[in-house]
Amino acid sequence: MSGRFILTAAELRAAEAAVIAAGTSVEDLMERAGQAAAEAIWRYAGPLPALVLCGPGNNGGDGRVIARELAARGVEVRVASLGDLAEEPAPLLIDALFGTGLSRPLEAGVARRLSELAAAARVRVAIDLPSGVATDDGAILSPVPDYDLTITFQTLKPSHLLQPAARHMGRIVVADIGIPAASELAEIGPAVPREPGPDDHKYSRGYVAVIAGEMPGASALTAAAALRAGAGYVRLIGPPVAGVPNAIVQGPGDVEALLADPRIGAVVVGPGLGRGDRLVAIAIASGRPLVLDAGALRAQPNAILTPHEGEFARLFPGLLGSKVERARAAAAASGAVIVYKGADTVVAAPDGRAAIAPPAPAWLATAGTGDVLAGIIAARRAALDDPFEAACSGVWMHVHAARARPGLIADDLLENL
Repeated sequence: MSGRFILTAAELRAAEAAVIAAGTSVEDLMERAGQAAAEAIWRYAGPLPALVLCGPGNNGGDGRVIARELAARGVEVRVASLGDLAEEPAPLLIDALFGTGLSRPLEAGVARRLSELAAAARVRVAIDLPSGVATDDGAILSPVPDYDLTITFQTLKPSHLLQPAARHMGRIVVADIGIPAASELAEIGPAVPREPGPDDHKYSRGYVAVIAGEMPGASALTAAAALRAGAGYVRLIGPPVAGVPNAIVQGPGDVEALLADPRIGAVVVGPGLGRGDRLVAIAIASGRPLVLDAGALRAQPNAILTPHEGEFARLFPGLLGSKVERARAAAAASGAVIVYKGADTVVAAPDGRAAIAPPAPAWLATAGTGDVLAGIIAARRAALDDPFEAACSGVWMHVHAARARPGLIADDLLENL
């Protein structure tokens, strides 16, 4: 996981306080933020006439610096405060009303006028976070326009990637303003399989065993995905399935005996499983690294679990908080790595590490894509010692394999890998 850090509102306030205590003034931070944002806006929108909406706090201070810097570049700029939003619209709207830390809805009149000004603009830019968005859990506190560009400072915040807030962000730019910050929460960054070297062979690249269930198409997708995601050897244990790549070893056999092979780097059970409690028990007893999906999901230490929203609620009832907080709690309680799937997939480890996937194309909301994800994760688990890193890598590959075209179905992901 090599993506950008993500800080909550409280963590950011603590990081800012440390920098200020060390001698940097609030005014200096505003100058840095405003100058960096103005540069990003200039590069994105050019010399469009701009209206900057400035709130009462630090975000408004950033907005005033942005207005000054854009004006110095020859942009026609008007500034409106929270109490004076009756301004005429402009082609470029810059929302610096509220940023990190908003905890209540905007006043109805303010929210309505913001929506009107945004609708009339050609380009809409949010500073830090769109006004009306909570910082830490992706919640929408009041109606939020769709922005073309969101500029945040030093790190991402959870709501840049968590739904439903994330869908309103547009392109996200993170501007470095000199606040040292680190976190156990990050965005999942690029993580593709390494290219095989001259000393590699099929088993060193990873051996994945997929246990077939009552719906063979699902486990076939999983096996093919594991092969396409870099595994050197994939065995599909169960009745042969037509249309599966010839490179996949198929056929029934004694599952317990087959899983005793010490070369196996990951076992997948669950896709298309149906009534398969016995098969799940055998997989768990094998002691091999596990990826448990769908019908095999259960709180199993050291496994990777891949529940969607409904499965997560059944498996871990009663958990409260943001999606990140719930995923972390589930990982801690189960001892497993949790891949909490959805448009804002969260991966969490029992040791507290967590990551949020980059925005996923909505075309992934179709049958079989979860089976493909299980296979990709298994291939990465067979190649990597750390199940958390394997899960993050698999999620990243899955998201980016789905970026090819509209109308995508699960089978298309295999070629896109």
